[in-house]
Amino acid sequence: MVVDGDPAVRREVRTACEQDGYQVLDAETGAEALRLHTSAHPILALLEVSLPDGSGYDVCRELRRTDPTTPVIMMSGRSDEIDVVVALEIGADDYVTKPLRLRELAARVAAHLRRARMESAEALRTRLEFRDLIIDVNERRIYKSGKEVELTHTEFDLLTFLASNAGKVLSREKILNAIWGYEYPIETRVIDVHIRNLRRKIETQPARPYYILAVPGIGYRFTNARPA
Repeated sequence: MVVDGDPAVRREVRTACEQDGYQVLDAETGAEALRLHTSAHPILALLEVSLPDGSGYDVCRELRRTDPTTPVIMMSGRSDEIDVVVALEIGADDYVTKPLRLRELAARVAAHLRRARMESAEALRTRLEFRDLIIDVNERRIYKSGKEVELTHTEFDLLTFLASNAGKVLSREKILNAIWGYEYPIETRVIDVHIRNLRRKIETQPARPYYILAVPGIGYRFTNARPA
């Protein structure tokens, strides 16, 4: 589903996606996008930040309220850090700036859909336990001190990847390839914002993290401490 108030952008993205074999729905407004999401259940949304009837952020929030798993890629002509941060904090999986680079956009779409297909096809029966944190990979649920924690689709995948490699130092490039699944460069702040969101949700003291540790100049390491 492509949501953008500019018909030229919708046409351009539709053509690029259809060339890759996708069936594309498009919407001009946020209200139309929400109706399409309810009636057609698209498997991915490309969502402009600025829409004729309001903010794409509000649309993303509503999509996440009813659907925590469908990939959402925000599109915008704005590249300020605050715009990226807001998009990711409300549940978007990715953020691309305009003018759109169609080959890169196609790669991102393919990567997100490939990841979604792999997850639905695999029946993993894995349970990762760390002190007061439990990750149920098969059920895609996280528990902190016995209480379930709400994570976005990307947050869950990122946490599971880090925890599955507990004790290892993981570079940003390795995290990018594992979670986003494409080789185009991604801005460091996208990964860092997701990490910050995760810390806020799973760490007892987010400012002094126990689980997700930064390794300056390289990336991150998840603690390998097991339950006492």
